[in-house]
Amino acid sequence: MEPIGSYGTTWADQWDDGPDPYPTQPKKTGAGGAKDKVSKKVGDSVGKTKSVAISGMKNAKVVATEGFDWIKQKYTKTTKK
Repeated sequence: MEPIGSYGTTWADQWDDGPDPYPTQPKKTGAGGAKDKVSKKVGDSVGKTKSVAISGMKNAKVVATEGFDWIKQKYTKTTKK
């Protein structure tokens, strides 16, 4: 005996000459799908990455500015003597 949902030979298949109807799967729409969950997680991680990159660039800008100011001060002190 074939399990339910199989495409094996049944009594109707033996006596029916017409084409077999294929079962249709209902389409899942709306919230709660796997694609929505994954895209939300990816979006969250992209947002986190973006914020970390922005704060890192701000820190690099501050450090570079302080370094250039230090070099400028050292240069002006030595050239004015």
